Amino acid sequence: MNQTYLIPEVAYLLGSIPFGLIIVRLSRGNDIREVGSGNIGAANVTRNAGTFAGLLTLALDAAKGYLAVWLAAYWTSHSIFWMMIAAITAVVGHMFPVWLKLRGGKGIATGLGVFLPICWQAIAFAAVLWILVVAFWRYASLGSIAAAATIPVFIYFLYQPGYAPPDIVTFGTAFIAGLVLYKHLPNIERLLAGDEPRLRSSK
Repeated sequence: MNQTYLIPEVAYLLGSIPFGLIIVRLSRGNDIREVGSGNIGAANVTRNAGTFAGLLTLALDAAKGYLAVWLAAYWTSHSIFWMMIAAITAVVGHMFPVWLKLRGGKGIATGLGVFLPICWQAIAFAAVLWILVVAFWRYASLGSIAAAATIPVFIYFLYQPGYAPPDIVTFGTAFIAGLVLYKHLPNIERLLAGDEPRLRSSK
């Protein structure tokens, strides 16, 4: 059986696993969608269920994205076309899981995971940018927005230094970044209005 055409379906299903929801339900017995921002991602889990739960959500959300792209690479002898298709559908699955009436996360952790096997150098640059923005301005959402906005640029220059990447990489990366920014529109509105909560410094 040709497994190639199963890649989008498998990647979507992997991406749609709501680890944040599962972790909070098992550890706290409540629904993460009903507290805080209502988001199932690591940031809301951290704020409402603790640092360990948040870090575990972050790791698992990134891992499912990585696994989706790794499987595509394994099944197609590292075809970048199918790896990018897996990346896109895994992120879409995380953001719009059919199990949760299309109410998913914002795609930062899963986006990190899908791009690691494609261009880890770009992820390293984006992570440094996130840290710098958050350290200076104390807004986690602003760091995520900055990283999402610049990841297409990082990948364009770092995927094949000295050469333009394949079109599927350029357009696929821009599409994922656009989805992440779309999911952050409420955060952008709050940042502009001065209502976005800052990260609290731990003593």
